[in-house]
Amino acid sequence: MFSTTLRRTWLATLCCLLLAPTAHAQGLPPIYQHTPTRVVPAKTVASQPAGTFLENVVLDGQGTAYITNYPAGQVLRLPHNSTLSVYATLPGTVAGVVLLPDGGLLVDGVAKAGLPTVWRVAAGGKTVEVLLTLPKAQFPNGMTQLAPNRYLMADSFLGAIWEINLTTRQASIWLQHPLLARKAETDKVPGVNGLKLNGTTLYASNTDRKLLLKIPVANGRPGTPREFVKDTNIDDFAFDGAGNLYGATHFYNSVVRVSATGQTTLVATAAQGVTGSTAVAFGRAAGDQQALYVVTNGGMSLPPPTGIEPAKVVRLDIRARATAQR
Repeated sequence: MFSTTLRRTWLATLCCLLLAPTAHAQGLPPIYQHTPTRVVPAKTVASQPAGTFLENVVLDGQGTAYITNYPAGQVLRLPHNSTLSVYATLPGTVAGVVLLPDGGLLVDGVAKAGLPTVWRVAAGGKTVEVLLTLPKAQFPNGMTQLAPNRYLMADSFLGAIWEINLTTRQASIWLQHPLLARKAETDKVPGVNGLKLNGTTLYASNTDRKLLLKIPVANGRPGTPREFVKDTNIDDFAFDGAGNLYGATHFYNSVVRVSATGQTTLVATAAQGVTGSTAVAFGRAAGDQQALYVVTNGGMSLPPPTGIEPAKVVRLDIRARATAQR
């Protein structure tokens, strides 16, 4: 009964996200209306047909990107200067993805039976195994490494962060707090969403509350969350070497840069191809560390007036001279 109920909830949420009417897109709060815009050069390096929901992305040291295709339960592979292909297929929907030290991937989502699950995809993509299931979880989402063999996973509906131990194959609540939760349990927009550890601080986005949060970490344990940036619609995000945060704004069809002091600048908009931006990741190969890769769903969650676009992987050159638009 539990799995059937959860599966229905998950699918209902997916339908709400994918089929939201255009009118809603036009009625979003104008939170970036007065935000400075300095766009950087952008190039679409791959695309998928309209109706594809690219959800998350991670890159390895050879320049290969691994991208989750949310409703299809796929991990896609995009080598540098090559084409997009299916790397692995998992039995359910997939959301978060992180690279493991052995070249494998850790992927979370909801199995077809309705059970929140964490899978391990072996290097090469041929072997997929269930690492663990989380019967008390609700909406597995963004992940980040905490320490060797320890990973954190956002639970967007429970309003919590789980700790996953690869050695013991167990998971436990690492932190649950009102700032991680949705404004109301009936809201379909995720609460805590993206997670990234930067030094001794865990950053977390709460999309429903339009917050970026800072959570101090000491000896692997969390301190009290505090608001870092208000009125910002961040899905997943990444940090550059200078401590600037780059975030995908999803419904707002853009990418923002947030400085270490909390100042926000738009660095890409729909004109650069990032409609329905869901996640970003920096290149790790030699000469590519200043490239930011953005994955999109083409506006599936809130379609633009022109209709849903193909899903894209867009490369932003953040070291190039930006162009001021206002």
